[in-house]
Amino acid sequence: MCLFCVCVCVCVRACRVNTSELFKKWRNMQVCKWEQNKEETNNFTMSLSQCCNASSFLFTTKRNTPSGTKLRYEIGGSLVISPEIFKMFPDDMPYSRSEFKRCAVVGNGGININSTCGKEIDSADFVFRCNIPPVSDKYSADVGSKTNFVTINPSIIIKRFQKLEKWRRPFYEALQSYGNASIVLPAFYQRKYTDSNSFRAKYVVDDFRSPAGVFFFHPQYLLNMQLFWKLQGVHANRLSTGLMLVTAAMELCEEVHLYGFWAFPTNPAGVSITNHYYDDVKAKPGVHAMPHELLHFLHMHTRGILHIHTQPCS
Repeated sequence: MCLFCVCVCVCVRACRVNTSELFKKWRNMQVCKWEQNKEETNNFTMSLSQCCNASSFLFTTKRNTPSGTKLRYEIGGSLVISPEIFKMFPDDMPYSRSEFKRCAVVGNGGININSTCGKEIDSADFVFRCNIPPVSDKYSADVGSKTNFVTINPSIIIKRFQKLEKWRRPFYEALQSYGNASIVLPAFYQRKYTDSNSFRAKYVVDDFRSPAGVFFFHPQYLLNMQLFWKLQGVHANRLSTGLMLVTAAMELCEEVHLYGFWAFPTNPAGVSITNHYYDDVKAKPGVHAMPHELLHFLHMHTRGILHIHTQPCS
């Protein structure tokens, strides 16, 4: 590890460095060619497997949640899995541990703009995306278009698709950009997001005979993940979707690359950027701990556990 890498590693551990100092050290570190540290990666993945076990519990399945199970919500209460609900679950997890060689986890940050990373992202064996972001020709040069796994926050169904209470085709058409990707929702985060959001999304996809599969995060997996990151020092009311996907990718992929992850209003060169690559809508304050999550990603980068891309791709 070169000197610049050591400096950034120390900065991230401190977590109290000012942004200008962090940006300077991060820019300097780019002279170091990133290489995966197999031992560090394997140790981190093993600790995740012991805690969370994505290959068995990432999704709620017939295997891990039999009919009649009293499934605990992430926040308050529980739900008895009826035969009707049970039929919505896949038989088992569709992915196994370390199934994919190189994965791209694409965040929605404005740092994606003019990155020209689209081809590099699309060349990955498996691509994760957050909350059905646009992947049209307008953006594909920077973020690519390939999608294997995409999440939907229930708030998107509420605000953008009116809880699917009226017209359902706009929702179905919005999903066509992602082909046969896995559509993943936190149906069991809390009760209000179950029937009126997540289950309705499943009904729409099935009714329109979409090639996409709809899956529901297992609430215990997300609770275990929250505890894992709390022990690492990430304290937030709720982890960001991006961190959830990075965590899952660390178990399912041999090598993980991050694009579009940046939690500051300027890029490392000090140039102002929008909050997202497609708009400048700010996140609701007090929910996530995005800068703190990013510091952990930078630390993991310096240790060779994952590769976070913040410069334009060549």
